[in-house]
Amino acid sequence: MTVAAVDLGSNSFHMVIARYLEHDLHMMDRLREPVRLAEGLQPDESIAAEVAERAIACLERFGQRLRGLPHTQVRAVGTNTMRQAQNARDFGARARKALGHPIEVISGQEEARLVYLGISHTHPMEGTRRLAVDIGGGSTEVIVGEGFEALRSHSLFMGCVRFSREFFPDGAITRDAFRKAENAAGLELQTVREPLRAMGWDSAVGSSGTINAVSELLSQNGLGGPEITLPRMKKLRKTLVAAGHVDRLSLAGLKPDRAPVLAGGLAILIGVFKNLEVAVMSPSSGALREGVLYDLVGRMEHQDVRDRTIRRLVDQYHVDLAHAGRVEATALGTLAQLEPAWAKDDAWAGEPGAARRLLTWASLLHEIGLTVSYTGYHKHGAYLVAHMDLPGFSADEQQVLSAMIRCHRRRFVRAVFDALPAERVEIARRLCVLLRLAVLLNRSRTAASVPVPEIRWTNGNLKLSFPEDWLRENPLTRVDLDQEASYLRSSGWSLSMTAVDA
Repeated sequence: MTVAAVDLGSNSFHMVIARYLEHDLHMMDRLREPVRLAEGLQPDESIAAEVAERAIACLERFGQRLRGLPHTQVRAVGTNTMRQAQNARDFGARARKALGHPIEVISGQEEARLVYLGISHTHPMEGTRRLAVDIGGGSTEVIVGEGFEALRSHSLFMGCVRFSREFFPDGAITRDAFRKAENAAGLELQTVREPLRAMGWDSAVGSSGTINAVSELLSQNGLGGPEITLPRMKKLRKTLVAAGHVDRLSLAGLKPDRAPVLAGGLAILIGVFKNLEVAVMSPSSGALREGVLYDLVGRMEHQDVRDRTIRRLVDQYHVDLAHAGRVEATALGTLAQLEPAWAKDDAWAGEPGAARRLLTWASLLHEIGLTVSYTGYHKHGAYLVAHMDLPGFSADEQQVLSAMIRCHRRRFVRAVFDALPAERVEIARRLCVLLRLAVLLNRSRTAASVPVPEIRWTNGNLKLSFPEDWLRENPLTRVDLDQEASYLRSSGWSLSMTAVDA
């Protein structure tokens, strides 16, 4: 099986393609283009048209290489600049069309987790604790982990493109600019410095363009290396300052597209070494895209970190698991009847099994807001899910789950779903209706068997069929269903109930 990962970074776009064979990945192809998306981030936090066109053209080329691969074998992620951009939704829709595959915008914490996963698989060090650092174009990820597990991770608001633009404008390189940039990096690290240092580590490893470029420059210019140390970086800094400008840099191994962002990246790395008291760092070829690839393979092997995240939340928020399980069973029972027909609908997009997973997760988490207060608990739960760090989940997935939890009871608020990415709106609304019905039918919270109604859907018109006399014997449920029909009617849908012979 061929699998692929696409990393829409703030400095460069990367794609790696591998064969998945006998539980291992064998790299087949790599593509990289220095798009510099962060360079196009304007004061109003929109992506400039010229840079957006550059990015779309790159993704069209990537898309040609991926042509023919199903969505289940490709995962594309957007990072810091796409998290910031105010026009990210419009740009994301164009980017998805150009690539031919969905693109997830991931949180800083998720980016850090995936970076560590990529490093730990390509730079294995079993049984030891390590510090991992990744300097990107818009953010820097700092992680302490053991084996394949990140124990503590932070995504910091500093990157080589951002720092180069801010402290080395127009390519000018001075000692004073380095001092200001290194101090700014220290300020960014201030709140995480002591917790990270307290954890300790046996070794330090760095990934991505800046760190690998610094290692290469040290090696090829007689400054030591490939290992990186603070004294060696100070010699490199002195060389940059002596040149005085990006255009006058003459260093063996310096790629033309790396030169404009080298000073900003080097200042951040020096700041990391000083503040975290790093003695020596080894470069790693693994980074975010490799982490995305291994995470994708984990999902294929039913080792989905998202399932572990949901189980942790179930424990943390003391979810009534027996009741949640009954809601899940009812919801999935209705989905099984409708999904074959829905799958033929253009509005029903996504990988096979995605709807089932979303409905399962929403069923398990729909009551986590009860730990805050019963009053408005659906709103509390929605807020928690939308704003927590959920390892494995993209920002879009969190927003879909949040919307479903927010609207699983009381009034069905269409505007909540309209705020979602366009391709997810209809899926989320339909799944939420099934969640609402499952919660309603299990309101008694008893182990007594609740029949999964026969359900039909025609252009937004729902028809439920129950065993004969069941509705008469359950008058509260009948009243709840009548109320639900009123709620759905206000959203342009209809709900009717009938009885059938057993």
